[in-house]
Amino acid sequence: MAQIIQDPQLRYTPDETPVTEMLVEFSAVRAEDPPHKLKVVGWGNLATELAQGYHQGDQVILQGSLRMNTFDRPEGFKEKRAELVVSRIYSLHGEPVATKPLAAVGATARVQDNVTPISTPAPAPRPLPTPAPVTSSPADIQPLEEDEIPF
Repeated sequence: MAQIIQDPQLRYTPDETPVTEMLVEFSAVRAEDPPHKLKVVGWGNLATELAQGYHQGDQVILQGSLRMNTFDRPEGFKEKRAELVVSRIYSLHGEPVATKPLAAVGATARVQDNVTPISTPAPAPRPLPTPAPVTSSPADIQPLEEDEIPF
């Protein structure tokens, strides 16, 4: 669970694929530690939904892939930064807002258009089979000889 601390920013790749970036903040594990900030990236229809439906201050639950990006700094050293490529985002109440499976295409990750609407009901759980009644008593059980024990 995280809080959005920077409004989602929608842009488009040269081939018109929507991509949204936003900054979120996670609570620290220990009270004396500062909160952790992380860049979140969404692709395709999910990117559009993020930009239209979320704002700074919103509490969200995110699911996705953590990636490390390395780039050269002008000061002459390399810097690493983590980002979360989100595949699902959930409202504070735990309902799925959108789902986007990722598929690798060449060296870049692309998103398939496969949104799960909020109103889709969860499948009903199947009933468990009724256990068969026990028809033998402990007195009916015959002990096995050591050479009869299956391995």
